[in-house]
Amino acid sequence: MFINSLYRLKIEIFIYNIRYTIVTMENKTAFLEVFGDSPILKVMDFLVVNEDFDYSMTDIAGLSGVGYSTLKLFWNKLEKEGIVINVRVVGKAKMYKLNLANPVIKKFRDFYWETTKQKVHEKAEEKLIVRR
Repeated sequence: MFINSLYRLKIEIFIYNIRYTIVTMENKTAFLEVFGDSPILKVMDFLVVNEDFDYSMTDIAGLSGVGYSTLKLFWNKLEKEGIVINVRVVGKAKMYKLNLANPVIKKFRDFYWETTKQKVHEKAEEKLIVRR
């Protein structure tokens, strides 16, 4: 039951983000819209949304919209604090993903999705009011 509602929420968020991106022409998720788009938040946003997969640092930088040099400034801290973990090596590339075993990350993830859910519902209510 919880898994179905989580996937349903992810689908709602995906649809919201597509519609919102088309309307505003910006590439910000609901979470980044609320808390700002600092480089570390962009990376955390990307890792939470794409938690099922592992990525190289180059991919994380490119797909999250953060410069590789900027990512390197705080990446060691993310590793040291157990926020990200190295899951495998592909050729020379180390592949990383969010450390879902970390209790702080579990709480952050819950916070992320709750914030996003609230923003999605807020935007949906605004659209309902406008359409009436």
